[in-house]
Amino acid sequence: MKIILTGDRPTGKLHLGHFVGSLRERVRLQNSGEFDKIFIMAADAQALTDHAGTPAAVRENILNVALDYLSVGIDPKKSTIFIQSQIPELFELTAYYLNVVTVSRLERNPTVKNEIAQKNFESSIPAGFLCYPVSQAADITAFDANIVPVGEDQTPMLEQTREIVRKINELYGEVLVEPEILLPKNKICCRLPGVDGKAKMSKTLGNCIYLSDDSKTVAEKVREMYTDPLHIKVSDPGHIEGNVVFTYLDAFCEDKKTVEEMKEHYQRGGLGDVKVKKFLLEVLEEILNPIRERRAEYENNPEEVWKILEEGTLTAREKASEVLARLKHAMKIDYFK
Repeated sequence: MKIILTGDRPTGKLHLGHFVGSLRERVRLQNSGEFDKIFIMAADAQALTDHAGTPAAVRENILNVALDYLSVGIDPKKSTIFIQSQIPELFELTAYYLNVVTVSRLERNPTVKNEIAQKNFESSIPAGFLCYPVSQAADITAFDANIVPVGEDQTPMLEQTREIVRKINELYGEVLVEPEILLPKNKICCRLPGVDGKAKMSKTLGNCIYLSDDSKTVAEKVREMYTDPLHIKVSDPGHIEGNVVFTYLDAFCEDKKTVEEMKEHYQRGGLGDVKVKKFLLEVLEEILNPIRERRAEYENNPEEVWKILEEGTLTAREKASEVLARLKHAMKIDYFK
């Protein structure tokens, strides 16, 4: 069996970084016919580890994330979309996994360390946040997922899951499936920079182009996009390293020959930023227009979206129950069987 588990924290609308880092690949994998099951999770419980005071916002973003999934082409007939918090089996699995993980190992997790610094938690780290790699391990293993398509920054999280699986299997026999990571083939897509040239497109940094942005908003963001500060005149030779416009063209434009020709022209001088940005805007609009059209259809029928989420969650819970029962049997704690 080839089973995929992937998902996102519903802390806001999804952006182009999500699209090239995971969403585009999910749609390709879904439509490839190579996989037996695909589970896609709205990780609201994980979002609450650092948004406990604003659960209403997390609830609202469940719908936003679901709309983004459906608008990019996730098909509920081919992929199971579900809500994490509605599957109590995940929390029971987390409790058992916590017994085989040390606090020091969690504190060494590079992804957790980076996010703790970014969120300025310092010594006031919520215990739920520190332990969310264990929760993530439960999410993956509850569905016997052996393939997890994620961005490069999530590699340490998956490695921690693999460690937990090995430890559980060592203690109780071959109970859990050990997953493999699937990274985007285009390395640029692993970490798409923000429009301001910062290292990563991030909702927190406010440097995103959202999948739900209208044409006018996208045009404004592209117009303000970071290029080469030394490229003052059109005739000046320009640099493409660190130039966000060319990074985006590498990530989104399928006409690689034209992109390479533009790079050469820009580097020798004679090609202005305005013209390059206009070309990028055309590329992005070709991608975003059909996404906007599909989103509008679902936005007009939110009841259908909630029905998709409810049915997907029931399907996901059935599978998670099977895995939990298997583990409890191996641990000899299924007392009344």
